[in-house]
Amino acid sequence: MTATWFDGARFGMFVHWGHSSQQGVELSWPLVGGVGALPGAGDVPAERYHATAATFAPRPGAATDWLARAKRAGMRYAVLTAKHHDGFALWPTKAPGGFSIAQSAYRGDLVREFVDATRAAGLRVGLYYSLLDWHHPDYPPFRDEHRPYRFGRVPRPSDAQWARFLEFQFAQLRELLGGSYGQIDLLWFDGGWERMAEEWRARDFAALARELQPEILLNDRLPGEGDFDTPEQFIPPQPPARRWETCMTMNESWGYNPSDSCYKSERALVHGLCEVASRGGNLLLNVSPRADGSLPPEQTARLDGLARWMGAHAVSIHDTEPGLEPWQFYGPSTRRGDRVYLHVVMKPYETVTVRGVPIKRVRAARVVGSGRALEFDKRCSVLDRMFNADPMGEIAIRVPESEVDPVATVLELEIAGES
Repeated sequence: MTATWFDGARFGMFVHWGHSSQQGVELSWPLVGGVGALPGAGDVPAERYHATAATFAPRPGAATDWLARAKRAGMRYAVLTAKHHDGFALWPTKAPGGFSIAQSAYRGDLVREFVDATRAAGLRVGLYYSLLDWHHPDYPPFRDEHRPYRFGRVPRPSDAQWARFLEFQFAQLRELLGGSYGQIDLLWFDGGWERMAEEWRARDFAALARELQPEILLNDRLPGEGDFDTPEQFIPPQPPARRWETCMTMNESWGYNPSDSCYKSERALVHGLCEVASRGGNLLLNVSPRADGSLPPEQTARLDGLARWMGAHAVSIHDTEPGLEPWQFYGPSTRRGDRVYLHVVMKPYETVTVRGVPIKRVRAARVVGSGRALEFDKRCSVLDRMFNADPMGEIAIRVPESEVDPVATVLELEIAGES
């Protein structure tokens, strides 16, 4: 597997945004009556849900603020919901039957604004694209009489309708990846569960994406295709066999939902990032702009907290590999060359112990945030100490209370010959 920018990125921003932000409800799911996995999704009749497309009018340039915050927080890429399941495209699509920002009060191109702002921030560009479309006349659209939504039981099109819909899909893909937006680094599919791979023409769809953007990465939600796996809303206990990314929300909602106050703390988000990095994955952390494009204060506060922590500790996250085995150190750890980074996610007592390391080759221990050198003791079997030139043992690092970070302390071990 050829290494890419994605392998060391470790942290990205997901942006779920659409006209439904005016209603303060989840994207798409309210129009089908909600779904159990999103308890705060809401329930809005289809006609009323779609009606706010006409009045969607965010302030121009809103993406600039998101991406500046993403950059400060140490994120290296960003993914925007260019089209969610409700079929509303954030660019003025010309594909037949398309429903888009062109029909709104805004009439601009929010995808272009996002792409330009992402590049200006020095980040990689990702676009989310839902395969299913609950608005398009040939999909066909989901109506109130089709409720409740049941996986595997959705309205079915005629053969002629489906052929037209696939033409629409391929036309939209050409609009997004055909060059008018420049290089697109990642395409994040979703919604593939309603059809089989052959129905989607998934192989042809992926081939076209790679023809238009030879360096692009595709996720695993175009059935049978993809370059990386995407567990959602949790950190897998064992990492997938290939490159992977977990997408997570700050609260329990993907879209702007002012009634959802179940926010994760700054500490919980940092600890999650440390856990993901220690398993060799990326964390794609979601934000949900309001109708005007501004981020809720709960989310900006958490991004600011992440920026403070990453400003001192990014070296232990970016461009790292998984570090020690769980039995060696009670916490997440990463590695780069001859440096091992210990993420102390529980408050240490007097010492932090690391086992199964070549103790004679441990050159130094220090606090990443302050650079302070720390004292440590070495222990191993008496016979190993007497007769083994390179004994494996354990070290106990003394961590003063003054060096304990309130969010997560990171210690760096320098071990000769580990690169």
